[in-house]
Amino acid sequence: MASADSIDIASEKVLLTVPLELEVSAHTGGSLEWDGKGNLFISTGDNTVPFASDGYAPIDETPGRITFDAQRSAGNANDLRGKILRIHPEADGTYTIPEGNLFAKGTANTRPEIYAMGCRNPYRISVDPVTNILYWGEIGPDAGGDGAQGPRGYDEINQAKTAGNYGWPYFVGDNKPYLEYDFVTKQLGAAFNPDSVVNPSVNNTGIKNLPPARKAMIWYPYNFSEEFPLIGNGGRSAMAGPVYHFSKELKSSTKLPEYYDKALFIYDWMRNWVFAVRLDEEQHYKRMEPFMATNGDFRRPIDMAFGPQGDIYMLEYGSVYGVDNDDARLVRVTYNAGNRKPQAVIATADTVGAAPLTVHFSGKDSYDYDEDELTYEWKFEDGATSTEMNPAYTFKKTGAHRVSLKVKDPSGETSEAQVLIRVGNTLPVVSIRQTGNSTFYFDNTPLEYTVAVEDKEDGTIAPERLMIGLHYMPRISGQPQMGHQQITAVPAHPGKLLMESSDCKACHQLDKKSVGPAFVEVAKKYKGNKDFLKYLSSKIIKGGGGVWGEHSMAAHPQLSNVQAGEIVKYIMTLTEEQAKSLPQSGSVALKDHQKQPGGNYILSATYTDGGGQATPLSGTAFLNLRAARVQAEDADEVRNIGRQSSALGSIHNKSWFLLKGIDLTGIRSITYRYSSLNRDGILEVHVKSSKGQVISTLNFKQTGDWSKYIEVTAPVTDPGGKNDLYFVFKKDEEPNQHMFTLDWLEFKK
Repeated sequence: MASADSIDIASEKVLLTVPLELEVSAHTGGSLEWDGKGNLFISTGDNTVPFASDGYAPIDETPGRITFDAQRSAGNANDLRGKILRIHPEADGTYTIPEGNLFAKGTANTRPEIYAMGCRNPYRISVDPVTNILYWGEIGPDAGGDGAQGPRGYDEINQAKTAGNYGWPYFVGDNKPYLEYDFVTKQLGAAFNPDSVVNPSVNNTGIKNLPPARKAMIWYPYNFSEEFPLIGNGGRSAMAGPVYHFSKELKSSTKLPEYYDKALFIYDWMRNWVFAVRLDEEQHYKRMEPFMATNGDFRRPIDMAFGPQGDIYMLEYGSVYGVDNDDARLVRVTYNAGNRKPQAVIATADTVGAAPLTVHFSGKDSYDYDEDELTYEWKFEDGATSTEMNPAYTFKKTGAHRVSLKVKDPSGETSEAQVLIRVGNTLPVVSIRQTGNSTFYFDNTPLEYTVAVEDKEDGTIAPERLMIGLHYMPRISGQPQMGHQQITAVPAHPGKLLMESSDCKACHQLDKKSVGPAFVEVAKKYKGNKDFLKYLSSKIIKGGGGVWGEHSMAAHPQLSNVQAGEIVKYIMTLTEEQAKSLPQSGSVALKDHQKQPGGNYILSATYTDGGGQATPLSGTAFLNLRAARVQAEDADEVRNIGRQSSALGSIHNKSWFLLKGIDLTGIRSITYRYSSLNRDGILEVHVKSSKGQVISTLNFKQTGDWSKYIEVTAPVTDPGGKNDLYFVFKKDEEPNQHMFTLDWLEFKK
């Protein structure tokens, strides 16, 4: 009983008890839901150790290992675990059994409370309040690929219009069968039959012959799903419900529109998505679509419900499993059918400088989704304001000044943006000079450089404030080489980028334990192990457990060996000491590309000044050296050319490709690796435009077969400086289509 804001503990009555083996720390609880008839649905996990079955069916009947056998729970008609139960609570604290449960009351060796059996981990369930249909997300097993024991792991979205058996631990997904397996002898038996399900386990206390298994409504593995491609790939943690019912009578300005009427909402904790599932008139699956245009900004959704005003309440767990997350939150998602808020945007060319500092501000990039006319309110310092769209203001006081812009639409909706202006100091000017070519690096040629720094306030440069570092960024197969682009920061290690685009950080932190070990601890453990790359790469792709405890790591079959290897290499850098600065002037041998060809060397130099009369500022310069052999598909632009995964093809008369910002200092020739079925032609290199000065000409000959590649070389003249180079193909007489396929080109000294 409850009174005001307190609960009378003495009034507690135990409605139902589900016995558990408490030594098993997985798949114990789920959720509660009511239907429209006052029936209570209760979901329970299979309470089975999943970590000793290699991600396949945990059907270990070995004596003394009862907690490793899900046949005793999920596959047991006489057990409440691995089920969704349905009971009708009564006023006196007891419950009755509704009609239509899976087993009639009084049936020997069964429990009448069972509505759905054969569940592994039905963590979140939902009941459609209109149809009383039950939905749930089934968090599936961990195998990353099909194996001798049966299929890879799948998560499921299930639907139960009536009571039924959903197959675990004998089937997964659309009734993909596991095989009988002896965990002692390692001998395989026959595949289980979904039409005639038999529980043969010595640990089974219920009936042996079970109801036929039902397929999942939606199922998906770690890798891409052919049946449900929108779902993507990565870790899995499926959850389901609720179903939305639009009400015309409900007076609410925030309720979801009629467009979502009767849509089932499903979500995934690992993948951070929400989909609206469309059902036909008989409640069969039709299609799914992302919820909201960008599928939202979700932080691991863990529960979801509709409020009384028809808007969505979502509980978000936060970024990392098993820790106190700063981004854990309860959010409300509302629909705005009317006027939308404007968005304030500040643009300015200068944010730092010596006093007095005149800054020209612009609010013209602010926008309104409804294209309403906006008004502008700027706030500077000491109460100074402006209502212009693009004001100028002179800051006379040194220090940091926060400038704000508020924009307002005609209905009164507002939005605000801010920018920080630092007065009393100017940015240091850092530059890098090098001898030789400033675009390419070459074998057996060291990088000779000098860093120069100028700072108006400091005058004399403090060497201890200058940090110089050389970074090699390997080229990952399938990702373009860094070329002409301006570098504004030291690029992240490719393995770090791959990790951040995956789901690694859901279970791992940099230096703290979560459900998995800290990355730093992984690096320490395998430091000095000569086989670390192969072993850990395989672990990432295939998944597994047992090294750091009982929890298994999710498989990542969508990653290639090269990609997994880059993640491992990044993890192993986490034990390295912070690199010391290189000298202000020196010569550095370039050797890293010999092990991983095709990458870029980035020389970075950063100087942080003394602050002047304001806060310290940092100036940075970069030198980006790329491989002299350029893969054709890495061209910056193409015209009338097909860009393939490892070549440029479908090249015709007047086709061209572009390499930007190329320094030809010391370059004497260009070698091309190409094929041509039956066309001779001309390849010219032009400067600055496709019709600019010609600095190289190649008269190429047919090779007789597209698969027959040859290497040919043409001389090139250096026009001086850095230039955009246009590689133009010509053949005036017909046939002049499909002339050439280019694998790579190499600039040679």
